[in-house]
Amino acid sequence: MDITLTDYPAGAAVATDLVNTSPTVTEAGDGLPTPGSLAEFLAEHDVRLDAFADREPTGEDLFQVQLLRREVRGILETETEDQAVAGAHVLTRRAALGPVLRQDVDGRWQWHVPTAPGAPPADELAAFVGVGLLGVVRALGHDRFRACGAAGCRGVFADTSRAGRRRYCRPDRCGNRVNVANHRARVGGAVR
Repeated sequence: MDITLTDYPAGAAVATDLVNTSPTVTEAGDGLPTPGSLAEFLAEHDVRLDAFADREPTGEDLFQVQLLRREVRGILETETEDQAVAGAHVLTRRAALGPVLRQDVDGRWQWHVPTAPGAPPADELAAFVGVGLLGVVRALGHDRFRACGAAGCRGVFADTSRAGRRRYCRPDRCGNRVNVANHRARVGGAVR
């Protein structure tokens, strides 16, 4: 896998969505219940792991990614910037090699972080997520790691939005629930 440093929002988005597949967050149980669901998750996020170039995910791959999910959550819940950076470094060291400079299709030099040949899938994914989280801390700050603002939700996320005002782990779900509840409260209060 070749991770481009300028694409840290993609790694942060995968970190957020991975953590929020946990059965402690989703209402419907584990969001990654099968090796096939792991393949779908990676495809939805356009993540191409070298380990899956010639094979499908296995039950062991899924188990290792589910363990990674816990590690990532721990990083998103850190209290300090130093703790977040240390945790993300642990993730990147699982498979990442030193950064290299390569030219992109337009001839511009870009930093890339390749992963070690033969690295296990969870380690490749850890490196991708780790680079993304390091990018968030560097470019946006540790305060962009947040807990979901929806009552009763245990989700966490890395806010990579320009304005930095994201409040929900899953805006389409948690945000909509809050908006609907607020609307009902306003309409119900006006009817009395």
